Amino acid sequence: QNRTLAARNGSMTVKYETPKEGVALITLNRPDKLNSFNRELRADLTQALAKASADDAVRAVVVTGEGRAFCAGADVSAVDEMANVEDVLNTEYAGFLNILQSMPKPVIAAINGPAAGIGMTLALTCDLRVMGEGAYLMSAFANIGLVPDGGLSFLLTREIGYARAYQLAIEAEKIDAKRALDWGLVNRVVADGDVLTNALDWAASLTERAPVAMAFTKRAFRAAAQDGLKTAMAYEAMLQR
Repeated sequence: QNRTLAARNGSMTVKYETPKEGVALITLNRPDKLNSFNRELRADLTQALAKASADDAVRAVVVTGEGRAFCAGADVSAVDEMANVEDVLNTEYAGFLNILQSMPKPVIAAINGPAAGIGMTLALTCDLRVMGEGAYLMSAFANIGLVPDGGLSFLLTREIGYARAYQLAIEAEKIDAKRALDWGLVNRVVADGDVLTNALDWAASLTERAPVAMAFTKRAFRAAAQDGLKTAMAYEAMLQR
């Protein structure tokens, strides 16, 4: 249980740390690939989130990316891993996204750089979001002939309405930090160098609040907001195939 996460062939695709009491920091760690997802990263992120969810000493979680990106989406060079894309989306991606939604703790996305494709889905699935001034969100799927997945069609439509969501999805337009804040896609925008510090300080402040009340509040608000999300995720996966 306490082994170093993702230690394979001397590399680590996810770093798991506890920089503050009660706070787990989970860092996607493929900076040379802009933290894009391959099979190893999907598995390691699932494991890291499950560990944070199960640890009673952890009362808030921060997810971020190493280097200059939050997450550039799926690693298209690992296309052989997606031979059965519907199964991969419904198991490997849905695995960590469902943990994010269901864990009884607040999860803050520290968006330190581009969050594109499934990386945008990851950011929007987190409960709270801090974004750097130079970062952006991007539903990049249309640029490579794909449809949004991981529940992004549901998340974007819920947050900004059908017309805006559909336009962003088919035109793959970048959403800069100011517009993301104006549209309610993120909670805070801070200087690029302050993203992680701000997110960790926010997480630490949340650990001082009543944990059961926070857990039940998350459960209630998720239930109110996400009716139909699992259906949307499965439908997207079928369309992607």
